Amino acid sequence: MSRIGLMGGTFDPPHLGHLLIAEQAREQLELDEVWFLPAAIPPHKSGFSQAEDRIEMTRRAIASNPAFKLDLIEFERTEPSYTVETMRRLRERYPDDAFYFLIGADSLDALEKWYDYETLITLVTFGAVARPGSRYRIPRRADVRTIDMPQLEISSTDIRERAKRNRSITYLVPAEVETYIKEHGLYDV
Repeated sequence: MSRIGLMGGTFDPPHLGHLLIAEQAREQLELDEVWFLPAAIPPHKSGFSQAEDRIEMTRRAIASNPAFKLDLIEFERTEPSYTVETMRRLRERYPDDAFYFLIGADSLDALEKWYDYETLITLVTFGAVARPGSRYRIPRRADVRTIDMPQLEISSTDIRERAKRNRSITYLVPAEVETYIKEHGLYDV
């Protein structure tokens, strides 16, 4: 049985904050691997980069860590990427593995409003990334493990805006991701 962390997101672009969360979760939850699951059709976002760009940037971002894997399960269907549907498929494929879905502790307040919450909490344990001094409420019946995280304010939105304004994104994203963004003219106005 493997212990697997799951990092979902658009990864537009993947940044050092994503990698730090994944590594802290791997260490603190004693995970064997962390799988990055780029969302094909995020249900609550629009205007994101092409799938092949987001996939390639994620591939490059995680390449140096042998415990990080890219899983494209979200691209196997054409409907929006709801976590419960992804978890159903992963549990069918890997019934003997334990899954930990990594989220920000601030998302715990809204977790009970996630699509098909009652089923979701039977399929996965949540790894909640908590900033020092943050307060949050554990949702009813959810299995939540806390991951202590150094404060690091990096967002994909800010990185895209910086790139659009031709400002430096060095040290916000892995060098390989920065190179890809520049080579492909992503986020240019």
